[in-house]
This record gives sequence, structure tokens and C-alpha cells, in this order.
Amino acid sequence: MHRRTPPFKALIGLCLAAGLLSGPAHADNHACPDLKTAVQVAACPTEAELKYTYMGFCGDNARLYGRDVLTCSTFENYKEAKNIAMWESADGKFSGYLSCNVPAEQIHASKPLRMSSDSKNGLTRLVCDYENDHRMVYRSKQACKVAVADCSTGDCTAECE
Repeated sequence: MHRRTPPFKALIGLCLAAGLLSGPAHADNHACPDLKTAVQVAACPTEAELKYTYMGFCGDNARLYGRDVLTCSTFENYKEAKNIAMWESADGKFSGYLSCNVPAEQIHASKPLRMSSDSKNGLTRLVCDYENDHRMVYRSKQACKVAVADCSTGDCTAECE
């Protein structure tokens, strides 16, 4: 006579086997990327696009955006704040909106200064600050802890579980 294994026992056996085969969880290490190899992945806005968005952001409907008085005081201030384009690290893990008012050569030459981490609503951000007010960010649902925050001594590093 053939005896059947109850489905839940078979499922438990499969789960235990999968757990044993998967091994221990490993941590991912991240360092601030070198901006020499960063690439611009979106175009800078045109002058016409900036003027159009300035009217929407700073015009009569500005109350909908919370009225940013400093940015909206002049078009030049707005252009300084909003003339940005998306950049990514060479591996695509870090990204940031960097200024189109700064030549690409100057962005590529910027050195990392520090790394920090913050978490909100289950999302962790590793933030790399660079010379010339540039910033690149790595986002993850993993918990991350900065191991070396000061980049002047070498690579800034963080470990994510």
C-alpha cells in the first residue's frame, strides 16, 4: 500500500532544505563612487523649459508648492536651484541631480568628502557628499550602517544587510 505524505509536511521539508542550501545572509559593502566615471543620464533643461517651469513653480500657483521665497525671488536664483540633470555612478547604484551650471570636467574632478546614512519608512539612503556641493545617493530597503564616514582618509564605506 502506498502512503501519501500530507502536503504541509512536504512543504515544510522543502522550506527546510531551501533554507539549508541558501547559506547565511551576506552584507553588501558600498563606497562613494568616483565621479570620474559618473555619467549624465538625462539632458539639462533648456532655457525655454526653465522659464516655463519658473512661471509654474514661482507664479500665481506657487502657493500649491509651498512658496519657496528664496528660489523664487529671481529667475537667476531659480535657475541656480533647478538647472540640474540626473547623473549615475558607472555601476548605476548611486544617482543624483547635479548642476548643469557646473562644467562636466569639474563634476568629474570632484572628490568625495563624507558619507552619511538615513532611514525613513523602510528605505535607507546612503548619501555621498562631494566637493562643489555635489551629492550622489544609493537607495535600498536593506539596513545600512556607515563604517567609514570621512573620505579624506580613503574610501567612505557602508555595509548593508
